[in-house]
Amino acid sequence: MGNTKALILVHHAMERVFLSDTVNIMLTAEFYTLKKERIPVKYTYQAKAIAPSLFDGLLEEGQDYEYMVWKEEDEWTFIAYDVAQIATFLESKGFALSQVAKIFFVQQSLALFDGVMPLGEDKALLAIDSVVVLLPLVVLPESQKPSLVFSNRFTPKKGVSLQSTHHSLLSFPQSLTLAILLSVFTMIFAFDAYTLTHLGGEEEEILLQLEEEYPKLISPTRRKSILAKYQKIDKQERQKRDKIKLLSSMIFKGVTLSSLSLEKDTIKASFSCENSKVSQRIKALAKKHHFKSRSISGSHDLIVEGSL
Repeated sequence: MGNTKALILVHHAMERVFLSDTVNIMLTAEFYTLKKERIPVKYTYQAKAIAPSLFDGLLEEGQDYEYMVWKEEDEWTFIAYDVAQIATFLESKGFALSQVAKIFFVQQSLALFDGVMPLGEDKALLAIDSVVVLLPLVVLPESQKPSLVFSNRFTPKKGVSLQSTHHSLLSFPQSLTLAILLSVFTMIFAFDAYTLTHLGGEEEEILLQLEEEYPKLISPTRRKSILAKYQKIDKQERQKRDKIKLLSSMIFKGVTLSSLSLEKDTIKASFSCENSKVSQRIKALAKKHHFKSRSISGSHDLIVEGSL
């Protein structure tokens, strides 16, 4: 089934809205900063981990930015956006935040911008060098007349929600682990309560039947094993996130991340450094964060490695 929610194009010159239903919105480039980079990473979470360093010096200081990342052919597309600023603007135009289901960005629908889309009386959206931009109509040649009409067909498959962008005390893996633990404890407590309050006759027979059907819940050793298992998973996932964050902090002017790999017990990154001074700074940061570093023969490049 397709997305039946109305899609509203949001831009600074838009008119105030009056809504009765939940809608999706698509933001023009006025609300985000975009970068395209060729980086040697395989997975989206790896690219997203280094996104803040890619925008170093490009974003306003003191703002709380979030990032959306996806791959287009051989390039990664990075979008940085400020949720608080977006929410404030939406409310100023009549949107109740509870009425906004998903937020999309015009860059996500790049393939559909094969012409010029008018935006108000004096501006237009169009794709230039694989980037959807907003330009005054007066700068466009006569041959590029507005032809595109905005509609629900521009709705991308993936978006973000205002609810999900509020910071949570727990990440999704942590929340999942906690939910599993709580479910296990609920079963254990329910069973223990049953054993304390039903000790004879027919109840005893039911207890024996439960023991046969759920033997794993009876052993205290098994209960400890379940708890230890999920605590270990949570610890490992947290370590991975922390290590990636530390490695991303080592990317600055003069440094390029050449590769990043995660194995069972180790995380390894290759950094390309433009001179020895930069290389020494990376070594110092690696030592500070308890990583091992070694130089690549014949260059200033480094391999930084840590345990998980």
